[in-house]
Amino acid sequence: MKIIYIFLTFLITVSCGPSVSEKKRREIEERKRECYLVNGVCKTECNTWEYVYNYCNVEPCCVIREYQKPVM
Repeated sequence: MKIIYIFLTFLITVSCGPSVSEKKRREIEERKRECYLVNGVCKTECNTWEYVYNYCNVEPCCVIREYQKPVM
C-alpha cells in the first residue's frame, strides 16, 4: 500500500506542468521571434549603427537605425 502512495505522489509531481527549463526555452524563442519581427538579428555585439532592442538569451537583438537625411 505504501508503494502505491509513493507512486501516486511521484506521478502527481511529475505531471504538474512544464519544467522550468521548458518555460525558459519558450521565453527565449518568444524573444527571438520579437527580434525578427522588428528586422533585428541576435548577435554577440551590436555595431555603432545598430541599437539594442531586447536580449535574445544572453546576446543582444541588434536593429539597424533608420537613416535620417541631414536638414539643410
